[in-house]
Amino acid sequence: MGEVLDRGLVLTFPRPNSFTGEDCAELQVHGGRAVVNAVLKSLAGFSGVRFAEPGEFSKRAFENGKMDLVEVEGLADLLAAETEMQRRLANEQANGHLSTVYDEWREKLIYIRSMLEAELDFSDEGDIPGSVSDRVWAEVAVLKSQVDKAITNLRAGEIIRDGFKVALAGRPNAGKSSLLNALAQRDVAIVTPIAGTTRDVVRCELDIEGYKFELFDTAGIRGTDDVVEQEGIKRALRTIIDADLVLQLFDISGIHEEDAELTPRPTLRIGTKSDLAIGVVPESAKLDMTISVVTGEGLMLLRERLLDAVRQGTRVESLAIPSRLRHAERLRSASLHLGSALEGHAMPIEIRAEDLRLATAELARVTGRIDTETLLGKIFSEFCVGK
Repeated sequence: MGEVLDRGLVLTFPRPNSFTGEDCAELQVHGGRAVVNAVLKSLAGFSGVRFAEPGEFSKRAFENGKMDLVEVEGLADLLAAETEMQRRLANEQANGHLSTVYDEWREKLIYIRSMLEAELDFSDEGDIPGSVSDRVWAEVAVLKSQVDKAITNLRAGEIIRDGFKVALAGRPNAGKSSLLNALAQRDVAIVTPIAGTTRDVVRCELDIEGYKFELFDTAGIRGTDDVVEQEGIKRALRTIIDADLVLQLFDISGIHEEDAELTPRPTLRIGTKSDLAIGVVPESAKLDMTISVVTGEGLMLLRERLLDAVRQGTRVESLAIPSRLRHAERLRSASLHLGSALEGHAMPIEIRAEDLRLATAELARVTGRIDTETLLGKIFSEFCVGK
């Protein structure tokens, strides 16, 4: 008689109501590593039993029509969500709200195409009142504007999903690393009185009221013969260009006139070390605010300015918006076909109807209705083995 490994619970999920749409069973055992390993080792001894591939359960759910591709991506994002806004965005996709938007557009185009086909096939009959095409093109124009709006909202979706990128820039010893540590409320970057301590880009993630922020402490920008420091400055400039918001820091205890031309795209100009400032800050500095990481002056205001910036960048009517480049590429292609159909006044209806068919196909590709094989491996590889 075999050894008792653990005492647990066995649950069965009969098809088609399981997650995958297949007959499934679940073993609930105590979660200690030794117990789990012993159970898995025992199960592996049965014929026909193997470990699931990453994302295999979700793949089976997709193949059995329990989820579409957008919902699968939403589930992956939900599993990876670290902030409240990421959770809310992922839920909109995982629960099918974004898929509903795409499907409504696709069904609208199918209806419009059917009306055009009816006019082509039965134009000599008396059953088709007036010219259908005159009526449907206004509907196509409205649909195109909705698709274009979704494309515009992609950036908001990317910011919520991937994070709002904030670069801390300035001359050496402007207080960048000290500010990073103050915002993170822990020692992330090394702080010393020696100019040029930060050589590489130091990255830190923050959750501020449900939004993910990525803060980048960059090397101090100045002229130097040090090869390593020069490389750090190059990386700093690249980080600044890619950032959603640049915090340009100025040491107001000893501000330099050349600071005004420090970064190519300053967004928020901040005077640091206000506790050490002597005299009046020159107006040429054009500071938006001053802070001190020693006394805490201005830090709460800076936090509010960061929130204002991310809210401005993510201002949308609904979170049922695309957040992946794959969606945007298909939507842009659909929009181009819709535009071609709208602008082809001199073209035969058959040609314009073909553009509508191509737009319909692009929308179907977003949800995985067609042409999915090349995408499946990449998407399901993002999942853990258990999902």
